Amino acid sequence: MKGIIYTGSELTDLVTLARLPTYLQAFLRAQNGVVAYFGGLHIRGCVAAPSWHALAQVWQGERALWRTYGELRKSDIPFGQDCVGNQFLLRGDAVLLLDTETGELADLDVDFKHFLFGAEKFPMDALGLEPLRTFQQAGGVLQPGQLLNLYPPLCLATNGRTAPASKAVPVAKRLDWLAGFYEQIKNLPDGQAVTLAPL
Repeated sequence: MKGIIYTGSELTDLVTLARLPTYLQAFLRAQNGVVAYFGGLHIRGCVAAPSWHALAQVWQGERALWRTYGELRKSDIPFGQDCVGNQFLLRGDAVLLLDTETGELADLDVDFKHFLFGAEKFPMDALGLEPLRTFQQAGGVLQPGQLLNLYPPLCLATNGRTAPASKAVPVAKRLDWLAGFYEQIKNLPDGQAVTLAPL
């Protein structure tokens, strides 16, 4: 992996580790999660702290993703996320992508090993790095524990009235905002007007 800005410390959450498939256990034993591609990919670790890096927080904790997003199962493992907080999950051996704005779930037709291979070979496409590249070209830098907040959200049509903006925000703050946004729009018909407060 390129552009590594954070590597997880020692394994401290052995309960979560034991629940993972053997290939993910092997990856995390070698490096307990990582933030790579200058913030474009975060693979979570089995740790108690920092909380933004802890797999258990988003898998089984109070703020577990399946508690918000109806398409998810309790057994789906949210092993990673992209620069804006879209989630990469394991369902069986398949890697899925959760769009955290809309709640849509897509099968990427790869296993974990081939997901990593694709990210290495085609990072811009595999990881959706365009927002991060634009942010970096404007002088922005993502730090470990941060995600990009995009405003307005990508799924909204603004008819050119609002210029898109991005800023670095703490992971928990971004994921909470996305969950609230999803809850607000999930039952709305297409074309419905919404009013949002920026993060």
